Amino acid sequence: MYELTSKLVVYRGLEPDSILMKLADIYHRYDMGERNLSGEVLTQITRLLDVSTKYGFNHNLWHNYLAYVLAMTETPFTLVSEKSDPVDGSVNTFVRNDLSIFKQLFDFDFSQMERDLNLNCFSVIQDYHAVTKKEQVYNKSVSEKVQELSREIEEAEDVDAVYAAVTGFYKKYGVGKLGLNKAFRVGQKEDEDLLVPITNTGDMQLQDIIGYELQKKRLIENTEAFVQGRKANNVLLYGDAGTGKSTSIKAILNQYYPDGLRMIEVYKHQFKQLSEIINEIKNRNYRFIIYMDDLSFEEFEIEYKYLKAVIEGGLEPKPDNVLIYATSNRRHLIRETWHDKQDASKDDLHKNDTVQEKLSLSARFGVQIGYFKPTPKEFQEIVEGLAARNPDLKISKEELLRQANAWEMQHGGFSGRTAKQFIDYLLGQNAE
Repeated sequence: MYELTSKLVVYRGLEPDSILMKLADIYHRYDMGERNLSGEVLTQITRLLDVSTKYGFNHNLWHNYLAYVLAMTETPFTLVSEKSDPVDGSVNTFVRNDLSIFKQLFDFDFSQMERDLNLNCFSVIQDYHAVTKKEQVYNKSVSEKVQELSREIEEAEDVDAVYAAVTGFYKKYGVGKLGLNKAFRVGQKEDEDLLVPITNTGDMQLQDIIGYELQKKRLIENTEAFVQGRKANNVLLYGDAGTGKSTSIKAILNQYYPDGLRMIEVYKHQFKQLSEIINEIKNRNYRFIIYMDDLSFEEFEIEYKYLKAVIEGGLEPKPDNVLIYATSNRRHLIRETWHDKQDASKDDLHKNDTVQEKLSLSARFGVQIGYFKPTPKEFQEIVEGLAARNPDLKISKEELLRQANAWEMQHGGFSGRTAKQFIDYLLGQNAE
């Protein structure tokens, strides 16, 4: 194994602490006659099991891990491959050499080491049957794609087939964490990357939101233009709480992720990092929505100035592959007071300038979509629609609406959120 990994060229930049390189080092010492290696081998097997649990790998964990390495390794070749079809060039000689090595690693025989060290761990991980539960959470967007690549390499008859599988994977799904994950948050800890994958984004769809058809249509039109490389606008979803603003944006991510859409969740205390975030994603072959939920500012908060500078302004324009989608209960985002408009204060000689500065932030969102509380009739339609999706809920229409009306009076009034909470309550009672 050590001889194989030492000959890598394009994929030579693997971390020395990676499972593959650690096992290669162990094998090198094993080939030199060292035999007190069982503990070190099992340490790497434990790490491999951790990776497999995190991503829901199954069956041949060794193959899945190697496919994961290929899928996550960012090199000039892999980054170019996600943007265009493979082209003839000298680098392909090195790539094919490396992929030939990976194919040999796929077929590597661990049996002799297992016998000498009195182990059976490699035999187990090459025919592994995970005990999964319905509620188990792992990164499905990575899991499914990596295991698909693993199977293709397993079935490949020669290095040309491996090359086609790997480059096809890069072109279809991309490479690295930005390619394989749907959504990201900004790292807060010292040992975290700037962008950290969000492993569970939910499976909500736009059709799950009952009503608001015009709002969803406008959101779809803008997003489709964006993912297709046409001109599109930043979007502000404003209006009453609980009406589906945040759910709409999450559903948009699920709908257009296969088309290359990615989402980065940013909070206002992280706005100073916006330029750094954009710099990391601007040259990638994906479309990024920077998502700001429940965005609003008090008079004393000045973070909105960073946001204004990023949206419009500065010498470097916002890249074409980046848009900002925000939700807010306030249309103008920044709290206004009569103090801004009246002449009571003598601190500011240009009252209109003060007001215009605050209004200018929301004006930078070219598409503004209002989500407002449903009427009593619309609320009942939402309740009926949610109940119809749960056939196990045994209740008459009259009783359903009677209880729904009583529920909304005690739980925040008419909104889609209130309707869903009511249905969840009924389902909980029904389960008992």
